[in-house]
Amino acid sequence: MAVPEPRCKGNWFTTLIKTPHALTEYAIILCMTDLKHAVPTKLLWIDLEMTGLKPSQDLILEVAVEITDFNFTPLASYEARIQHPRQEVENAMALNDFWQTYPENKDDFLAKLVDAKPAAQVQAELMTLIKVQFGDEPAILAGNSVHADRGFIEAHWPELFQLLHYRMLDVTSWKIIMQGKYGMEFTKKEAHRAFDDIHESIEELQFYLEALKK
Repeated sequence: MAVPEPRCKGNWFTTLIKTPHALTEYAIILCMTDLKHAVPTKLLWIDLEMTGLKPSQDLILEVAVEITDFNFTPLASYEARIQHPRQEVENAMALNDFWQTYPENKDDFLAKLVDAKPAAQVQAELMTLIKVQFGDEPAILAGNSVHADRGFIEAHWPELFQLLHYRMLDVTSWKIIMQGKYGMEFTKKEAHRAFDDIHESIEELQFYLEALKK
Protein backbone atom coordinates (compact mmCIF):
# COMPACT_ATOMS: atom_id res chain seq x y z
CA MET A 1 0.00 0.00 0.00
CA ALA A 2 1.35 3.39 -0.97
CA VAL A 3 2.09 5.73 1.92
CA PRO A 4 1.03 9.35 1.28
CA GLU A 5 3.86 11.83 1.13
CA PRO A 6 4.10 13.81 4.39
CA ARG A 7 3.65 17.54 4.01
CA CYS A 8 4.22 20.13 6.69
CA LYS A 9 0.79 21.73 7.08
CA GLY A 10 -0.08 23.45 10.32
CA ASN A 11 1.57 22.00 13.40
CA TRP A 12 4.82 20.54 12.11
CA PHE A 13 5.34 18.39 15.21
CA THR A 14 1.93 16.79 14.60
CA THR A 15 2.97 16.09 11.03
CA LEU A 16 5.99 14.18 12.29
CA ILE A 17 4.01 12.28 14.91
CA LYS A 18 1.51 11.07 12.32
CA THR A 19 4.22 10.08 9.87
CA PRO A 20 5.21 6.37 9.72
CA HIS A 21 8.54 5.79 11.46
CA ALA A 22 10.27 4.81 8.23
CA LEU A 23 9.48 8.23 6.79
CA THR A 24 10.22 10.33 9.88
CA GLU A 25 13.59 11.59 8.64
CA TYR A 26 12.07 12.35 5.24
CA ALA A 27 9.21 14.20 6.93
CA ILE A 28 11.66 16.29 8.96
CA ILE A 29 13.43 17.36 5.77
CA LEU A 30 10.13 18.33 4.14
CA CYS A 31 8.89 20.18 7.21
CA MET A 32 12.10 22.12 7.70
CA THR A 33 12.17 23.01 4.00
CA ASP A 34 8.56 24.22 4.09
CA LEU A 35 9.18 26.32 7.23
CA LYS A 36 12.44 27.70 5.86
CA HIS A 37 10.73 29.23 2.83
CA ALA A 38 7.45 30.25 4.46
CA VAL A 39 7.22 34.03 4.88
CA PRO A 40 6.03 34.93 8.40
CA THR A 41 3.25 37.49 8.78
CA LYS A 42 3.21 37.97 12.55
CA LEU A 43 5.41 37.83 15.63
CA LEU A 44 4.66 36.29 19.01
CA TRP A 45 6.34 38.63 21.49
CA ILE A 46 6.62 36.87 24.82
CA ASP A 47 8.16 37.46 28.20
CA LEU A 48 8.14 35.14 31.18
CA GLU A 49 9.00 36.07 34.72
CA MET A 50 10.45 33.04 36.50
CA THR A 51 11.88 32.27 39.92
CA GLY A 52 15.24 31.66 38.21
CA LEU A 53 16.77 30.58 34.92
CA LYS A 54 16.77 26.78 35.23
CA PRO A 55 13.69 25.21 33.61
CA SER A 56 14.24 21.94 35.48
CA GLN A 57 13.92 23.52 38.94
CA ASP A 58 12.44 27.01 38.55
CA LEU A 59 8.82 28.08 38.17
CA ILE A 60 7.03 30.40 35.74
CA LEU A 61 5.42 33.19 37.74
CA GLU A 62 4.03 35.44 35.02
CA VAL A 63 3.57 35.45 31.27
CA ALA A 64 2.77 38.28 28.89
CA VAL A 65 2.21 38.02 25.15
CA GLU A 66 1.76 40.62 22.45
CA ILE A 67 1.12 39.56 18.87
CA THR A 68 2.11 42.09 16.22
CA ASP A 69 2.59 42.32 12.50
CA PHE A 70 5.95 43.38 11.09
CA ASN A 71 5.02 47.04 11.44
CA PHE A 72 4.75 46.25 15.16
CA THR A 73 1.03 47.01 15.18
CA PRO A 74 -0.53 45.23 18.19
CA LEU A 75 -3.05 42.60 17.11
CA ALA A 76 -3.76 40.75 20.36
CA SER A 77 -2.38 40.48 23.88
CA TYR A 78 -2.50 38.24 26.92
CA GLU A 79 -1.24 38.43 30.48
CA ALA A 80 -1.50 36.04 33.42
CA ARG A 81 0.13 34.99 36.65
CA ILE A 82 0.66 31.31 37.30
CA GLN A 83 -0.53 29.54 40.42
CA HIS A 84 1.94 27.66 42.64
CA PRO A 85 2.13 26.71 46.31
CA ARG A 86 3.64 29.69 48.11
CA GLN A 87 6.32 27.65 49.86
CA GLU A 88 7.57 26.22 46.53
CA VAL A 89 7.91 29.73 45.13
CA GLU A 90 9.71 31.00 48.24
CA ASN A 91 12.11 28.07 48.15
CA ALA A 92 12.92 28.66 44.47
CA MET A 93 13.36 32.39 45.00
CA ALA A 94 15.77 31.75 47.86
CA LEU A 95 18.16 30.12 45.41
CA ASN A 96 18.33 33.21 43.20
CA ASP A 97 20.10 36.43 44.27
CA PHE A 98 17.98 38.39 41.77
CA TRP A 99 15.12 38.64 44.25
CA GLN A 100 17.32 40.42 46.79
CA THR A 101 17.79 43.20 44.23
CA TYR A 102 14.07 43.43 43.45
CA PRO A 103 12.30 42.83 46.79
CA GLU A 104 9.17 44.72 45.72
CA ASN A 105 8.70 42.37 42.76
CA LYS A 106 9.20 39.40 45.07
CA ASP A 107 6.59 40.62 47.56
CA ASP A 108 4.11 41.39 44.79
CA PHE A 109 4.43 37.96 43.18
CA LEU A 110 4.04 36.19 46.53
CA ALA A 111 1.06 38.29 47.57
CA LYS A 112 -0.87 37.62 44.37
CA LEU A 113 -0.28 33.88 44.07
CA VAL A 114 -3.78 33.27 45.45
CA ASP A 115 -5.33 35.14 42.52
CA ALA A 116 -3.21 33.41 39.86
CA LYS A 117 -4.39 30.89 37.28
CA PRO A 118 -3.45 27.19 37.13
CA ALA A 119 -0.60 26.52 34.69
CA ALA A 120 -2.74 24.17 32.58
CA GLN A 121 -5.36 26.88 32.12
CA VAL A 122 -2.75 29.44 31.09
CA GLN A 123 -1.26 27.04 28.55
CA ALA A 124 -4.72 26.31 27.10
CA GLU A 125 -5.58 30.02 26.83
CA LEU A 126 -2.27 30.80 25.14
CA MET A 127 -2.75 27.95 22.68
CA THR A 128 -6.21 29.22 21.78
CA LEU A 129 -4.86 32.72 21.23
CA ILE A 130 -2.05 31.46 18.99
CA LYS A 131 -4.36 29.25 16.93
CA VAL A 132 -6.80 32.12 16.40
CA GLN A 133 -4.10 34.63 15.47
CA PHE A 134 -1.66 32.43 13.54
CA GLY A 135 -3.87 29.72 12.07
CA ASP A 136 -1.59 27.15 10.41
CA GLU A 137 1.41 29.47 10.59
CA PRO A 138 3.95 28.34 13.21
CA ALA A 139 4.43 31.19 15.68
CA ILE A 140 7.83 32.89 15.73
CA LEU A 141 8.84 33.85 19.26
CA ALA A 142 10.23 37.35 19.65
CA GLY A 143 11.82 39.14 22.58
CA ASN A 144 15.07 39.74 24.45
CA SER A 145 17.06 36.57 25.21
CA VAL A 146 13.93 34.75 24.16
CA HIS A 147 15.76 31.42 24.05
CA ALA A 148 15.40 31.37 27.86
CA ASP A 149 11.62 31.78 27.59
CA ARG A 150 11.53 29.08 24.91
CA GLY A 151 13.35 26.69 27.23
CA PHE A 152 10.74 27.17 29.95
CA ILE A 153 7.90 26.78 27.46
CA GLU A 154 9.37 23.48 26.25
CA ALA A 155 9.78 22.20 29.81
CA HIS A 156 6.54 23.45 31.38
CA TRP A 157 4.10 23.88 28.49
CA PRO A 158 5.04 21.18 25.93
CA GLU A 159 1.75 21.38 24.03
CA LEU A 160 2.23 25.10 23.52
CA PHE A 161 5.80 24.46 22.43
CA GLN A 162 4.50 22.40 19.51
CA LEU A 163 2.87 25.52 18.02
CA LEU A 164 6.16 27.40 17.75
CA HIS A 165 8.40 27.88 14.73
CA TYR A 166 11.95 26.62 15.16
CA ARG A 167 13.16 30.15 14.37
CA MET A 168 13.15 33.04 16.83
CA LEU A 169 13.60 36.80 16.65
CA ASP A 170 15.97 37.66 19.47
CA VAL A 171 16.38 41.40 19.99
CA THR A 172 19.53 40.66 21.98
CA SER A 173 21.27 39.74 18.71
CA TRP A 174 20.46 43.22 17.41
CA LYS A 175 21.73 44.71 20.68
CA ILE A 176 25.12 42.98 20.29
CA ILE A 177 25.59 44.22 16.70
CA MET A 178 24.43 47.77 17.40
CA GLN A 179 26.60 48.07 20.52
CA GLY A 180 29.69 46.42 19.09
CA LYS A 181 29.63 47.87 15.57
CA TYR A 182 27.95 51.26 16.03
CA GLY A 183 28.41 52.01 19.75
CA MET A 184 24.66 52.42 20.07
CA GLU A 185 22.91 51.92 23.40
CA PHE A 186 19.20 51.55 24.11
CA THR A 187 18.32 52.56 27.66
CA LYS A 188 15.93 50.19 29.40
CA LYS A 189 13.88 50.79 32.53
CA GLU A 190 14.60 47.27 33.87
CA ALA A 191 11.15 46.91 35.42
CA HIS A 192 11.35 43.10 35.22
CA ARG A 193 7.63 42.70 34.75
CA ALA A 194 6.46 40.69 31.79
CA PHE A 195 4.34 43.20 29.87
CA ASP A 196 6.73 46.09 30.51
CA ASP A 197 9.63 43.98 29.23
CA ILE A 198 7.75 43.06 26.05
CA HIS A 199 7.02 46.67 25.20
CA GLU A 200 10.63 47.61 25.84
CA SER A 201 11.82 44.83 23.53
CA ILE A 202 9.56 46.10 20.75
CA GLU A 203 10.70 49.68 21.32
CA GLU A 204 14.33 48.57 21.32
CA LEU A 205 14.03 46.81 17.96
CA GLN A 206 12.23 49.84 16.50
CA PHE A 207 15.03 52.04 17.83
CA TYR A 208 17.66 49.98 15.99
CA LEU A 209 15.66 49.80 12.76
CA GLU A 210 15.16 53.56 12.73
CA ALA A 211 18.86 54.13 13.37
CA LEU A 212 19.79 52.00 10.37
CA LYS A 213 17.65 54.22 8.11
CA LYS A 214 19.80 57.27 8.87
